[in-house]
Amino acid sequence: MELHLNHLTSAQFRDSVLALEPKIAVFDCDGTLWSGDAGSSFMRWSFESGLLSHDATAWLTGRYNGYKRGEVSELAICGEMVQVYRGLPISRLREAAAEFFREHVQRNIFPEMQELVDGLHSRGTEIWAVSSTCDWVIEEGVKQFKIPAERVLAASVFTENGVATDRLRDVPTDEGKVAALARVGISTSANQPDCVFGNSIHDAAMLAIARAAFPVNPSPGLAEAAAAAGWPLFYPAGINPH
Repeated sequence: MELHLNHLTSAQFRDSVLALEPKIAVFDCDGTLWSGDAGSSFMRWSFESGLLSHDATAWLTGRYNGYKRGEVSELAICGEMVQVYRGLPISRLREAAAEFFREHVQRNIFPEMQELVDGLHSRGTEIWAVSSTCDWVIEEGVKQFKIPAERVLAASVFTENGVATDRLRDVPTDEGKVAALARVGISTSANQPDCVFGNSIHDAAMLAIARAAFPVNPSPGLAEAAAAAGWPLFYPAGINPH
């Protein structure tokens, strides 16, 4: 089936967003603010760096392989990828996340998205980041965009005495991203986000609550949803839309 999609140039994308004069803007992170999946990359880095024990590595590898085969749900694996760090000091996890992001993700930030977020900040827009990747990595990553930790909604666990537990606090994915936003007072009925940005089908529900939705570097599934909804697409420089 041929998809009829409206592709925005960099200038059209920037101008379309800024013309909204948005009060609230919401961004997915992996694949949207930067290329690649920082969640799975941090998992593999945790194996290779020795941050996770042999037993934890073997268990999560098995679960992730099951996810790839369609035997483990998106919601389950995103939760397990943060639960697996139970027993580790939060200070150590934050140090690890900073090292990982600096060495493996920072260079993948899309310049166009950095410029856009900077422009929104200068206009006083309230900016939120919503992700199913663990909060340690996302909070570190969005420092580059001057998004404070209190405006990050990401996969997370409760802590006790400065140590990570395996009790889930939140796993924002699919409709869970909409629910996470609603819990902080951002919803369709009140305080509707003016613009939302995402790259995968797991962002579709969140994009649908926005006054204006902007799929960025979309996956095939999200491109199909965008065609049906009439959302314009934006591909940062260097991304082949085919």
